[in-house]
Amino acid sequence: MKMLVTLITAGLALSGTALAQDIAVINGRVITNTAQGQIETGGVLVRDGVIVEVGANITVPDGATTIDANGGWITPGIFAPFTQLGLIEVALESSTNDAGASESDFSVALDVVDSFNPNGTYLATNRMEGITRFAVFPSTGHNLFAGQGALGNTSGNADSLFETQSFVYADLSQSGASTAGGSRSAAWAFLEAAFGDARAYPGRYSSGSGDALNRYDAAALVDVVRGRTPLILQVDRASDIRRAIRLAEDNAPLQIIIYGGAEAWIVGEDLAEAGIPVLMDPMRNLPSSFDALGSTLEAAARLNDAGVSVAYTTQTADGYFNPRLLPQHAGNAVTNGVPWADAFRAITLTPAEVFGVDDQLGALAPGYIADVVVWDGDPLEVMSAPTHVIIDGEDTDLTSRQTRLRDRYADIEDTTPFGYRH
Repeated sequence: MKMLVTLITAGLALSGTALAQDIAVINGRVITNTAQGQIETGGVLVRDGVIVEVGANITVPDGATTIDANGGWITPGIFAPFTQLGLIEVALESSTNDAGASESDFSVALDVVDSFNPNGTYLATNRMEGITRFAVFPSTGHNLFAGQGALGNTSGNADSLFETQSFVYADLSQSGASTAGGSRSAAWAFLEAAFGDARAYPGRYSSGSGDALNRYDAAALVDVVRGRTPLILQVDRASDIRRAIRLAEDNAPLQIIIYGGAEAWIVGEDLAEAGIPVLMDPMRNLPSSFDALGSTLEAAARLNDAGVSVAYTTQTADGYFNPRLLPQHAGNAVTNGVPWADAFRAITLTPAEVFGVDDQLGALAPGYIADVVVWDGDPLEVMSAPTHVIIDGEDTDLTSRQTRLRDRYADIEDTTPFGYRH
């Protein structure tokens, strides 16, 4: 993994005088995602982008910027683990859609960092709904490998992708099988051949070509087969998930993450034993394909009970503009049997764990990056909304193109003749 920013370290001594970047968030119910649990009435102190104190009675230095939660909720920022934010502006307009490259000769080597647009309008609409961090995925092209994904924040800053080449994404579902030649046997054979090319790189290419991949793609897969970069496999069917578990066992130290997982609950104990996490949408309940006949609203609770590490997605919504619905999806998981704390963890700390950044993100604790959201109510209630979204210690703007258009046209008096009004 390659870091694009140097993370600020904690341990700064508190003093009686505030520094320029001191922010105190007070008077709210604090959800820490740590052993502290929930603090009924407390606050968080942020200094220079880092959390330095969390508790019922934090020290507020003189001159600190104070944000009063007014009895609302203070939480870590929401982490969306599967999105295409910054890759698509208008899905059906090819000039604004850089998610996939079906006509390219390359696959694994395609890197979303080269397509990501930090000025995409959907970053703001998701930020104002409490999304502070996300993983951005490419779409598959001419073979089952889509390419390399990255981790970002929704600040809209030029450096908002803070970690690149974070994972490689591949489709081993029925759609991946059709790309590979028409069957799952073909898809898994292609994947195994690609692994062989990566293991033999660069020697195999000194006098010839690979069995499945060109030289550039094989080089990009090396860190996956050596266990340094996770491989995210899109699979839904229970039999495919069992095959993915065998793949991980046979290719140690390969790191596997399951995306989709409509029938993952059927093999929950096997996934827990293998230590393989699942990125899934708790609102998938329709048999949308023969791969997903086992879809159920109780899937999240069953995986939770089996001890599987689960991070929620908005797969049934739209990945390029609706990750903002994550709290609503988590709330539905609670309705269907997941404890509130576990459901909230599934959209904050668990995604950070899946991508290996849980020592910096996903919790409110001293030393963590200051991603803090203040809500006017329970964040998993559909009518609650953020009043403040702090990213990297900066209180961000909660407006978007949508809100500006609303404000521009809300009170305009139509003075045109009746026949022109519409």
